Amino acid sequence: MRHSLELSRRRLLGVGAAGLSTLALSGCGNLDFLGNDGSARNFLARANSLTYRIQRALAGNALAPEYAETEIRQGQRPNGSRDPSSPEYLTLKAADFVDYRLTIDGLVDRPLSLSLSQLQNMPSRTQITRHDCVEGWSCIAKWTGTPLAFLLDQAGVQPSARFVVFHCFDDLGSSRSGPSLYYESCDLIDARHPQTIAAYGLNGRALPVANGAPLRIRVERALGYKQPKYVHRIELVSSFSKLGGGKGGYWEDRGYDWFGGI
Repeated sequence: MRHSLELSRRRLLGVGAAGLSTLALSGCGNLDFLGNDGSARNFLARANSLTYRIQRALAGNALAPEYAETEIRQGQRPNGSRDPSSPEYLTLKAADFVDYRLTIDGLVDRPLSLSLSQLQNMPSRTQITRHDCVEGWSCIAKWTGTPLAFLLDQAGVQPSARFVVFHCFDDLGSSRSGPSLYYESCDLIDARHPQTIAAYGLNGRALPVANGAPLRIRVERALGYKQPKYVHRIELVSSFSKLGGGKGGYWEDRGYDWFGGI
């Protein structure tokens, strides 16, 4: 009965996320069709804020549903960037990521630089969960990685930190101002959730390049664009004012809901 209630609550939150926070999103579009209609944009912003408050009020620290291995019917569908082309990433990939380092810095007491092997030798969590994309498809897969809460504890999060920002290798379209590198973020509640992991394994094997190798973040109570791939740096910040467009993520700077919860 409890499992049924959890699924019903998740469906309710999913309706909120899909019906409110992604009201203006079609595929990977943006909100340009609103033009300068400030009232429409303000309405969507209020809807996004409402979705966030509903999720926090109803879901608390509840777990996302987990599944049996028999329910994995296909490989994890890749989406967005599938093979970053930056020289730094190509060099790392050519050496099978042996020289890869994950940096954890910003508002922390002990900045960290961790190799992939160090991450793999830390406490790990394996979970079979469903990936829900804003485009309307979903996919069940098994993820293995280091709990993000453990990494944050090793770094020592400072009291002024409010958000965790994930910096990635993939460039989603360079312009005259430079590369448009993907980045995402979440609050400390989602960062410390037991199912939020820095994943290096997928379906019992090393994470493939198309799915974000060598490391991607899984925030299981959020939509797919909140699961950044090709992560090389985790930064603790007090605000988004100095990051990108100041909205907390690559797609958020283009009109998506920051929270993206389900």
